[in-house]
Formats: sequence, structure tokens, C-alpha cells
Amino acid sequence: MKIDWKRKLTSRKFWISIAGFVAGMIVIFGGSQEVADKISGSIMSGSAVVGYVVGEGLADGANTGNDKEE
Repeated sequence: MKIDWKRKLTSRKFWISIAGFVAGMIVIFGGSQEVADKISGSIMSGSAVVGYVVGEGLADGANTGNDKEE
């Protein structure tokens, strides 16, 4: 089974599940809810950047060769 990492890294569901898992682990291992909220918020902010960069890269790659000089 091959994983489509481009699609996975731009998936909001993937990042929400990662943030939820990490926040849960922080609380389970004795961290405060405040710390868990800050870290999961940071993960979501980072995912927005990753999604934008990957999405723009895919769009730029799709447009390569379409700009023909006349």
C-alpha cells in the first residue's frame, strides 16, 4: 500500500487528528490543558503553512510548460 503524502499533508482531517492525539498525550502524561491547547494550536498553524506550500508547489508544477512564449 502506497501512501499519497502530498494529499495526506494537505488534509485538514489528518492534522486535526494529529493535534488531537498530541493534546491527549500531553494531558495523559501530566501536562496542563493550557499547554496541550498551545501545542495543538501550533500544530494546526504549522499545518496551514505546510498545506499552503504543498498546494502552491503542486499548482506551480502543473503550470510548468503551459507558459509558451510566442
